[in-house]
Amino acid sequence: MKAVVQRVLRASVTVSEQVDQQIHKRLAGEISAGLLVYLGVADQDGPEQVQWLVEKIANLRVFADPVSHKTELSVQDVGGSVLVISQFTLLADLAKGRRPSFSAAAAPGPAEALYTEFVRQLGAYVPVQTGVFGADMAVESVNDGPFTLLLDRTADA
Repeated sequence: MKAVVQRVLRASVTVSEQVDQQIHKRLAGEISAGLLVYLGVADQDGPEQVQWLVEKIANLRVFADPVSHKTELSVQDVGGSVLVISQFTLLADLAKGRRPSFSAAAAPGPAEALYTEFVRQLGAYVPVQTGVFGADMAVESVNDGPFTLLLDRTADA
């Protein structure tokens, strides 16, 4: 699994849906201060990767303590939320040519199951909002810092 984690002041995601032959935009998820997580599931990922990543993200000390001004607080400590967006493109291989290869990404069925489990487990720590798995989404965020981390916990790591 790979995750891009951004500390945000706010973030939201909308999806387009067709209703009565018209396209409508619908707010799927929205948070105030917290973390925006783009999550990519690799074809060899399983429960171990989910558990590791959930524990890591829930406890990342990326928020400043108001007294020391050092990044000593987690999203739990500050009462923040997390917006999780599925993004298989994090598994892109760009080593050859100019067209990304996504062969390392999990197939949609297994990827969605692990994504759903990730969201469920993370929800035991903090409030979680999500996009819609596999949908085209419009994500808006106001980065805080900016503070962006790349977490990688593949099955062979």
